[in-house]
Amino acid sequence: MPHLLLLHGALGSATTLQPLQQLLEPYYTVHTLNFTGHGGTDLSADAFSIEAFAEDTLRYLEEQDLQTVDIFGYSMGGYVALYLALQHPARVGRIFTLATKFAWSPETAAKEVKMLQPQKIEEKVPAFATVLAERHSPTDWREVMTRTADMMQALGRQPLLTEAALAQLDKPVRVSVGDRDNMVGIQETVWAYQQLPQASLLVMPDTRHPLDQVELQRLQWEIRQFFSEHVV
Repeated sequence: MPHLLLLHGALGSATTLQPLQQLLEPYYTVHTLNFTGHGGTDLSADAFSIEAFAEDTLRYLEEQDLQTVDIFGYSMGGYVALYLALQHPARVGRIFTLATKFAWSPETAAKEVKMLQPQKIEEKVPAFATVLAERHSPTDWREVMTRTADMMQALGRQPLLTEAALAQLDKPVRVSVGDRDNMVGIQETVWAYQQLPQASLLVMPDTRHPLDQVELQRLQWEIRQFFSEHVV
């Protein structure tokens, strides 16, 4: 079977992709991984960044002896996939992104960071804090959240997927977004689609940002249709 790598989003882990993975396993050899500091992996002193997560992905490909792989990236995972393809084009085939934020500036980063305050999360949405604690144990989820906020501010100052960068990514890419996503706008997704030389665009109806609120049967069908056009 063809290989397919699934990359998780910010504050996520490989476990958050398990429901989608199970739907795709009859058709692909599905791979997942935890980015550094996520899912209980060691939160080292190394940079917590898109660049570091791309290196995590490349290291996984080396460990699994995967010369080229197609990638589905959810949210931040999509950003990592596109950046990896720019840095190591021979290692990446097709890319399908869902709910990936492309509009990074100091203003948009500040807006995102406002939602990443551990103390407020514990006070206002303790159930979410519990989920994060279980997801990232034994790593302190508060530190993961703080490092994520720092990463977003760095992206705000210096986005990696600029107009010029995307124009160089000459690979088949499907950029998708939910029509009810309150974190990623349709306009910024269309902007990315317009920069990419071989892109196609998908707006999923009645779909919000959280992956656990996405209609996964529809998503896995869209993924299969896109990747069936090319088998690695």
